[in-house]
Amino acid sequence: MKRFLALALLVLAAAALTACGSSDEKTADIPSGGTAEPVTTPTPPASAEGCKQIAKAPAPKPDGGAKKPTGALDSSKAWTLEFQTSCGNFTVSLDLEAAPKATASMVSLANDGFFKDTIFHRIVPGFVIQGGDPTGGRDGGPGYQTVDKPPADATYTHGVVAMAKKATEPDGTAGSQFYVVTGADSGLPPEYAVIGKVTKGIEVVDRIGELGGPDEKPTQVVEVYDVKASSS
Repeated sequence: MKRFLALALLVLAAAALTACGSSDEKTADIPSGGTAEPVTTPTPPASAEGCKQIAKAPAPKPDGGAKKPTGALDSSKAWTLEFQTSCGNFTVSLDLEAAPKATASMVSLANDGFFKDTIFHRIVPGFVIQGGDPTGGRDGGPGYQTVDKPPADATYTHGVVAMAKKATEPDGTAGSQFYVVTGADSGLPPEYAVIGKVTKGIEVVDRIGELGGPDEKPTQVVEVYDVKASSS
């Protein structure tokens, strides 16, 4: 984990964030251990254990077009998002207090079917898995942004779910791209809106987290069939 912490500090000192070797400011991304010290990952079998083999990634969906929610979620209820993927399902318990705008946005997008037939487009073993881009690349989003500035003591540890942003955007900026931390401690600075934590199916997250190559691209298609929002 030391290399990730060192890289995060390096990125703080840099003028702009580079992601996957690109300086494209449109990219919604977070620092990566693969940039400073490439991760060597053996090629998995034709179908990784516990994952359905997807021969072809789902067709890209249009960028933008989603309606921005106007209010926060009912804080008297407990809210969750269930991610249904080709490697199994995992559930995220949402933290409405930490990110009231981003959590409301994610629930709204889920209810509108925004995440149906999308993919995890970025997988960095021992660091994060990232998805939520309707176009299947790295530049897509809902067509709007929210901002929930995280507290100075925010941490990004195993199972934490936060929102990706580009380097030039204010802390806590969010669209639809999210990431789940797969390392014990990513060492990331408190710049990313924290929407919750995986409370069920962390083994699925870890399974997906193994399917990344040294170029941070998935070694097989990991599809998000749908994301279901619920409250109790």
